[in-house]
Amino acid sequence: MNRRGMILILSSPSGAGKTTIARNVREKEPRLEVSVSVTTRTRRPSEVDGTHYHFITPEKFIRMRDAGDLLEWAEVHGNYYGTPREPVENALAEGRDILFDIDWQGTLQVYDALREDTVSVFILPPSAEELRRRLERRAEDSAETISRRLANAREEIRHWREYDFVIVNHDLEISVRDVQAILVGERNRRARLPDVEAFADQLIADLGRSGAV
Repeated sequence: MNRRGMILILSSPSGAGKTTIARNVREKEPRLEVSVSVTTRTRRPSEVDGTHYHFITPEKFIRMRDAGDLLEWAEVHGNYYGTPREPVENALAEGRDILFDIDWQGTLQVYDALREDTVSVFILPPSAEELRRRLERRAEDSAETISRRLANAREEIRHWREYDFVIVNHDLEISVRDVQAILVGERNRRARLPDVEAFADQLIADLGRSGAV
């Protein structure tokens, strides 16, 4: 049965694990495509342009934003992030599912534009202490940046109630399985299967002709 694609949003404070969870879910769900955001942030040594983000100048970002070419955008930690609109709308129309790794500000903008196409998951760290340890183990940010991310985590966590699902990331494998379960369930939601009504009606008619009681 044909169906419209869906958007799966994963959000969390920095260091809580959303990027790692997203990568693992993507490996297990090859039909799930990744939305590659544009950002003005400096590329980290482990990141590849066009794979993790499209790294662009602030001037180009502002031109895209002002032209309406971004589905959502936000300023986070002093940098701009955004999602190009056209690739997402094309994917949904073609029945393809898109994974978004964005923050709460971007999530609310996606809700405004495409709420019926969207399911969202907020990922919480198991504790404040573990969140700090994860940021420090990453060893890609300065001490000043880590402190700023921890301060901003309080504000980000305040928005957990705005999400459809919440996962506490105690264990990576369990968290990945939970996200997969959400994805499978949402793919089979009745409202996402416009052809199922005709299919069910045909089954009923065929059973009637077969003489089923």
